[in-house]
Formats: sequence, structure tokens, C-alpha cells
Amino acid sequence: MFDVLLSPEEKALRDKTRAFVKNEIDPQLLKDMDQDKVVFPYGFHQKVAQAGLYGIRFPKEYGGLGLGWTAEVAAIMEIGPLGMVLGCQYSMPSIVGEALNKFGTEAQKKKFLAPMLKGELVSAEALTEPRGGSDFFGATTVAKKDGNEWVLTGAKRFIVGAEGADFFLVYAKTAPENPPHESLSVFIVERDRGVKVEHIFGLMGTRGGGTGRIGFHELRVPKENMVGPENGGAIIFNQMMIPERMTSAAGCVGGAQATLDVAASYSMKRKAFGRPIRKFQAVNFMVADSITKLDAARGLAYAAARTVDAGLPHRRMVSEAKKFCTETAWEVVNNAMQIMGGIGYTDVYPIERALRDIRLSMIWTGTSEIMSSLIQHEYYQELGEIMKDRRDTEADALHGDLESEKVFE
Repeated sequence: MFDVLLSPEEKALRDKTRAFVKNEIDPQLLKDMDQDKVVFPYGFHQKVAQAGLYGIRFPKEYGGLGLGWTAEVAAIMEIGPLGMVLGCQYSMPSIVGEALNKFGTEAQKKKFLAPMLKGELVSAEALTEPRGGSDFFGATTVAKKDGNEWVLTGAKRFIVGAEGADFFLVYAKTAPENPPHESLSVFIVERDRGVKVEHIFGLMGTRGGGTGRIGFHELRVPKENMVGPENGGAIIFNQMMIPERMTSAAGCVGGAQATLDVAASYSMKRKAFGRPIRKFQAVNFMVADSITKLDAARGLAYAAARTVDAGLPHRRMVSEAKKFCTETAWEVVNNAMQIMGGIGYTDVYPIERALRDIRLSMIWTGTSEIMSSLIQHEYYQELGEIMKDRRDTEADALHGDLESEKVFE
């Protein structure tokens, strides 16, 4: 039903991605990842690249497809059924690539962006530190200039791909004396320069992505590895939050849809009191509520994508999409488990894994609370202009002209 929002080229990409997900990924890989038998999905990136599904938004000269966010959202919704870890691995070239494409030098694009889109290099981003997550600009990893090199000291944690990535996009303090938003710079740090994997986390869900803590102990990188301007990390961070949050939103919609499909199919076969449980209002209303909210989430994700593609102010829309899509996905997966009953709580069906995976979506790439803070801030910033162009409905009240009753202090 959402085909009306997609161009023929976008639909073709969506269908190609759907076929890839259906036919090219061995179910055993997902099982082994969830059981920690696979620490990192080596080979997955090469499969995606060979299928021509990387770099959707990036220039063709670097191996991209030259399309827009709407196409990428359509593709990621199809990747969603593979789960959060492979969804994240699929999205990482989009996230790291955003920084390289928008702010990188030509040499950086040729050395890192193009090989990444070919599946020859695997990337990861290093944002979060042991001291905190949401307080990003309070980072304590430091980079000090030493001739033609920068010397990094510090640690990052919750890095998806700590085990497995060939290079990391690292934020570090280059001017601790400056205001927080003017103190960070961004560096490309290759693993073989001395990145230390200090810990691999045991996770409730989203297993198999090599999520860990990495350390930099007087690690040297050449000045050519700085991305964007010195102390300009805030600009890059704000730009990267678009793919961070849009990929989370779209992936969760696709994953939750797959989970609901399993539960709805089950409800057509499972009988209780002599009839299929889908005939019971308690069940079919949960299905109705779930599919309605998923459709709303899908529509919001596409609207946000179109807004970004059009070059319009998008911070509120992107934040709304991330918050609403992830929270909707959590609700839908919970409904799916409720429909399934006790069997949904076992590993006979993928519902329990989806529940464990999807819980992280409301925490990473900006918590739901951070999204709410951004949404209300942007709305209040827009409110004055909004009201200039719209009817003054306050004046429609019966005694709307009674100014003596409008006491604000």
C-alpha cells in the first residue's frame, strides 16, 4: 500500500533488497549470532556489496547508487527482518559514510569510502564513552597534536563492531578548554594502528555484532586522518544523527512487521475453544492496533525521508521518526508475544529474540527521552512562524476577547 510513495527506481531497489534478505542470508547465521557462537558476522558486508545494496545515497563515482533517503528507508525496512545486529551492520556504511561523503577529503573518500561500499573495508563509529552516553559532548578521549600526527588517549564503549571493524570513526577532544560543542574533532582510526579491544559485552539481545569497549593508548594517527575541520566535531555529529536515527526507525519498522506477520499467521492456525484464536476480539484487535501503528510509523519514516531529501528543516521529523518507530516496534513485538502466548516466550519462534533485540532501539542513537527533548525544542522554535500562517483559533472562543481573564503571571 505504500508503493504510492515510491518511484519505480525506489520500488525496484526495495524488491531487490527483499529478495536478498529472503534468499541470501543463512538462517543458521542468525541462530549462531544469538547464541554467541559468532562474535562478528564476517562475510556479511561482502554479500551486501556483491548484491549492490550499499551506498544508496552516495555518488556513483565512489560505488554508490546516487539515490535519496526515501530509497534507503525502503531498503532498510526490508533488511529489518534480519534483526537488529545485521540491520546495524547494513546501516554502518551509511552512517560512517555520511561523515566521509559530506566532510571527508577526496583522498579519504578514495581510501575509505569507496572500499567500504565495495565490502572491502568494515567500519564502525566510536561515540559512547564509559563515563556516559547521552552527554556526548562531555567526552574525555583526548587527541593532542604532535607534529604531523595526533596522539589519541581514551576509551569508547558499546561500539558495534569493536570486534571486526577495519577502521573506526572516532570523536576526541582536541580543545578541552573550549565550550563543549567547539571542543571535539573526528578522526579515522585504522585498527592496525593500535586499537585495543578491551572487552566484548554480554548483551541481552543484538548479539553477534562484536559490541565492545576499545582503548587508545597514545595511539598515533596522521593529520590526514582528521575528518572535517579541527574542533568541528559537532557539525559532523549533527549530520551523522540523520542516518543514525533514520536507519534505526526504518529497521525497527521492518523487524516489527516481520514479527507481527509471524504472530498473525499463528493466530490463523492456533485453535482455542473450538475456533482459530484470530476470531477472538482480544486477539484480532491487537493485530488491528499493531498494523495501524506500524502503517503510521512507516508513513512517518517516509515523510521524514522525503523532508531530508528535499533539503528542508528536518531535525524534528527525524527525531519523531526515531522515537515513534522504535516505540511502536516495541509495542508491536510485545503484542505479537501476547498473541502467541506461552510458545512466543520460547525459542521455538523468533518472537523472544525480537523482543530482546528491539528493546535496545529506544536507547541507542539517542534515547526516546532525548528525542522528546529535541522534538519539543524544535516545535517551540517553529511555533511563532506556524501561528503567523494559521487561523487564530484562540479568537473563536465565546469570550476569547476577555483579556482580563488571560492572566499569565
